[in-house]
Amino acid sequence: MADYILSCCSTADLSAEHMKARDLHYVCFHYMLDGVSYADDLGVSMAADDFYAAMTAGAETKTAQVSMSEYVEYFTSFLEEGKDILHVCLSSGLSGSYNSACIAAEELREKYPERKLIVIDSLAAASGYGLLMDKLADLRDAGMGIDELAAWAEANRLKLHHWFFSTDLTFYVKGGRISKASGWFGTVLKICPLLNMDNNGKLVPRHKLRGKPAVIKAIVDKMLEHAENGIVYNGKCYICHSACPADALAVAKAVEDAFPKLNGKVLINNIGTTIGSHTGPGTVALFFWGDERVD
Repeated sequence: MADYILSCCSTADLSAEHMKARDLHYVCFHYMLDGVSYADDLGVSMAADDFYAAMTAGAETKTAQVSMSEYVEYFTSFLEEGKDILHVCLSSGLSGSYNSACIAAEELREKYPERKLIVIDSLAAASGYGLLMDKLADLRDAGMGIDELAAWAEANRLKLHHWFFSTDLTFYVKGGRISKASGWFGTVLKICPLLNMDNNGKLVPRHKLRGKPAVIKAIVDKMLEHAENGIVYNGKCYICHSACPADALAVAKAVEDAFPKLNGKVLINNIGTTIGSHTGPGTVALFFWGDERVD
């Protein structure tokens, strides 16, 4: 058993059961649904299907990152137990949570000078962030110490690929990420945008594909292009989705057919309430290890 805590944010979008099984601790982001505040707690207080059904019915959503004071309280609970902490944050390209965690850590290092408190920017999100945490848990369990593990995370985080597509542009229009006119034409023409995460941890639109079969083929082609060892990739592969399980299953099957050496079946998770508040229903994301992201 490691003598330090391995920690992340709830936006790693793994299940609560997965987090517990891997001994991963997490701090919760927050969201509001029609003015009522909830913790983004991996579906414990509200099931993903209920959340996306409310969005589809017109509920207003807002999100809030973990504050500096919340990080202080969260970290203190472990420091008081005499534990060191390696905390990996949601991408700074999507949230200011990393900065809040760094400020909290700096304050606590003065109060607990005998303890190590390391904060790392994952440059990742959703179950890609979760795939990173799962790998870090493997290395921790193999005996890697906190300093070596932190260095490994920073050296390898850009080898984690994130590819997303959406078959429903409603919430991209609602959130102002595309215009109403573009959304209307995209819907009529069945345009599915394909996005990925760049080396700054920001989501970037890459292609516009017409129709679901085309975008599913394209996302698997991206894995063929970038996966470590190509078609003989033998790492893990994660998918997460927002209320479109059939699409997620179709991508999983296509990946499993294309990559016969995968480490187990593709693991499918839900996109959590924080990320899902911005994507809305209809988004599928694919994550795998590969070459280093350079743009």
